[in-house]
Amino acid sequence: MKIETITTHPYSDQNPGTSGLRKKVKVFQQPGYLENFVQSIFDSLEGFAGKTLVLGGDGRYFNRAAIQIIIKIAAANGFGELIIGQGGLLSTPAASNIIRKYQAFGGLILSASHNPGGPDEDFGIKYNVGNGGPAPEKDTLAFYQRSQSINNYKTIIIDDIDLDNIGEQHIGDLKINIIDPVSDYAELMQSIFDFPLLRQSISAGYITLLFDAMHAITGPYAKRILVDMLGAPAESVINAQPLEDFGGHHPDPNLAHAHELAEIMFSDHAPTFGAASDGDGDRNMITGSQIFVTPSDSLAIMAANAHLIPAYAQGLSGVARSMPTSQAVDRVAASYGIPCYETPTGWKFFGNLLDAGKITLCGEESFGTGSDHVREKDGLWAVLFWLNLIAKRRQPVADIVHGHWQKFGRDIYCRHDYEAVETPIANALVEHLREQLPKLPGQEFGEYTVKFADEFCYEDSVDGSISRNQGIRVGFTNGSRIVFRLSGTGTVGATLRIYIERFEPDASRQDQDAQVALAELIELAEQFCEVKKRTGRDAPNVIT
Repeated sequence: MKIETITTHPYSDQNPGTSGLRKKVKVFQQPGYLENFVQSIFDSLEGFAGKTLVLGGDGRYFNRAAIQIIIKIAAANGFGELIIGQGGLLSTPAASNIIRKYQAFGGLILSASHNPGGPDEDFGIKYNVGNGGPAPEKDTLAFYQRSQSINNYKTIIIDDIDLDNIGEQHIGDLKINIIDPVSDYAELMQSIFDFPLLRQSISAGYITLLFDAMHAITGPYAKRILVDMLGAPAESVINAQPLEDFGGHHPDPNLAHAHELAEIMFSDHAPTFGAASDGDGDRNMITGSQIFVTPSDSLAIMAANAHLIPAYAQGLSGVARSMPTSQAVDRVAASYGIPCYETPTGWKFFGNLLDAGKITLCGEESFGTGSDHVREKDGLWAVLFWLNLIAKRRQPVADIVHGHWQKFGRDIYCRHDYEAVETPIANALVEHLREQLPKLPGQEFGEYTVKFADEFCYEDSVDGSISRNQGIRVGFTNGSRIVFRLSGTGTVGATLRIYIERFEPDASRQDQDAQVALAELIELAEQFCEVKKRTGRDAPNVIT
């Protein structure tokens, strides 16, 4: 192997967000841009000489080209083995599992998650550490700091590697292992769920299902597990072929973007169960016939019923949710007498709690749930959890949800997203909110009296690290909340997310439409932040 050192110059914009570095494809295609960031990661890490690196992505445009670049840089920097998904494909949860199963040093996952793909759309890269989870903030800060002073990167000059044939290849002392991206993950799912019960329920027609892979990474995983292993009809998985541009669609599993699935699930010929996953396979949307399950409710229902799943039959050590996620799971934890942790948005914050055994189950309102089986959220795992739950309880989705509300009460919840807000406007809006915080407590707004108003600051209960400025919260004496947060997952401008919730204990009032039930709080949110006034918009881009 002939190692070459290439002179480069820093790019000022390589600060990773919530889940790695995400930019437009054309930004990543700039000379040395991807190379700089990968070299900055390796320069910030220690002790990987001769060790294993996992590599794969969601198959979006630029995925294959990026993998070839990374192979050469990893080889030049002294890794001993690369484990790469066939075709350069690995779902994010599958990559986490492979890092853990084969005790790899870490992994590079190429994805912009639920963002669109294509030559003019988005690309992303993030580093996962040896526990299989996203790099913690101290590491991502080190990557960024190194990227600001980098002046060269190392690579080797070789022909591109064959990514499509399973097996081992060698370049000097480097072993490259191309693996089936699905097999290890499917084996893990078999160890968690009751596959014989699921096969019986599907073959008997008790469960009919529709899974929308959105032309993203979970297509091959869903085909193997749902169709080949569990016996669902082939037509149960739609949009199963991963495409570089996701078929021109936005691979975000919500009612707005998974509209093909939504139309069927709210029609007269809806199957028992419907679900979708996103670009890299870590998010999930759960639906039943005529019902959409909010991610916050899904997490709470999973927690309340986890003992019915073989892998969690002994109960949960604890649960955790991101701060903007509704308080529904808190009520389950209180009822079961287990701890409930509130963390900032970003799966890396769950990692320490999972590693320390403080929690078994965790989730976010942004369509992500997971457990201690990997260190990422996991879309298909959540789908199998719900299928196992339906098969075990012998109830349709709607009955499970309504029964949960009757027992624990309903946290009526919604999220309003204002996308691509000009960054100066977004920053000014947040500063306007900050200025109001000291004087809001005690103020009355109709039936709502402000109990507290603050900016969320998180102290990690395991390592003591502190994460500040994680979202602005306004809480009311009746348990309602409004949360404002700028998202770190977009690539253009800023996305303002407004999260609104109100607790409804009265079963006769639990079937209200969320936008109607929360109308007064939605007006209050605008009064506080003035997003419509400041942007000239009359409505959010997405309501979930």
